[in-house]
Amino acid sequence: MQEQKVKIVFFGTPDFAVHTLRAICDAGHHVAAVVTAPDRPAGRGLKMAEPAVKTFAVERGLPILQPQSLRDASLLEQLRELKPDIFVVVAFRMMPQCLWSLPRLGSFNLHASLLPQYRGAAPINWAVINGETTTGVTTFMLNERIDEGELLLQESTPITPADNAGTLHDRLAEIGSRLVLRTIDGLADGSLHPTPQQVPPLLHPAPKIFKPDCAIDWRKGGDAIVNHVRGLAPYPAATMTLCDTEGRENTFKVYEATFKPDPNAVPFCVNSDQKTYLKIGINSGFINILSLQPSGKRQMSVEEFLRGRIIKDWKLIY
Repeated sequence: MQEQKVKIVFFGTPDFAVHTLRAICDAGHHVAAVVTAPDRPAGRGLKMAEPAVKTFAVERGLPILQPQSLRDASLLEQLRELKPDIFVVVAFRMMPQCLWSLPRLGSFNLHASLLPQYRGAAPINWAVINGETTTGVTTFMLNERIDEGELLLQESTPITPADNAGTLHDRLAEIGSRLVLRTIDGLADGSLHPTPQQVPPLLHPAPKIFKPDCAIDWRKGGDAIVNHVRGLAPYPAATMTLCDTEGRENTFKVYEATFKPDPNAVPFCVNSDQKTYLKIGINSGFINILSLQPSGKRQMSVEEFLRGRIIKDWKLIY
């Protein structure tokens, strides 16, 4: 006998949310509507770009709503008329109570951390930046406080030394999509019961990342600097600034780096053989830059960057 499918309204915007929406559709649930952000100007030409979730919804022929305000009376009326069973929320803005309280079975969110750790907008980035070796995904019921609702399900995954924010993003998106399906089934058949979050003494936040957060702090230890690079790759990317021999400051995005301990390293000194390596001295050794992007250029290996450039006497700005 085929399982009873529930009527869902899906809320989400970026690519991370697309994985879950696809899984819901493929599972045969009735997606009554998809609510996503309005199209925005993007890129150097400021051309209008649609959210990744909208692109997928158009491909699947799903009804799409793009409200400017989540408190808009017409939006609330449209959603009431749909008589949804569940709202599923993935990588979306904060929702008012008048919205999340509408569905018969409630509204739940997928978050890319093991709550209550890493509440906030950038849990994947901060988990890697902080050198965590384990993270995961959580589904939880929405309430009036960000990421503080009652827990439903969780699943963990290791963070390996080879991971960066990009690889972890993709893995968590897949794990999360499966967890959402389990959550929908558990709420629908009454087998899943929310439990309050137990907050530990030490709580790691995950606030939104801004430009100043991307600058590498060369006073830190080698592992911390490498984790900083990993945690911001491929987006928004860690940054460093070098001053050339004519006094011009050149800012680079750094996508990959390694650390080699060396007691003879001179802190804040730029080292290069002009062909194969670019190393920055820190207090405990060298940070070896492997992949970077000069301002206005494409991402490239350090060997490509050094080709035709003389950086022997460049200085680190820190």
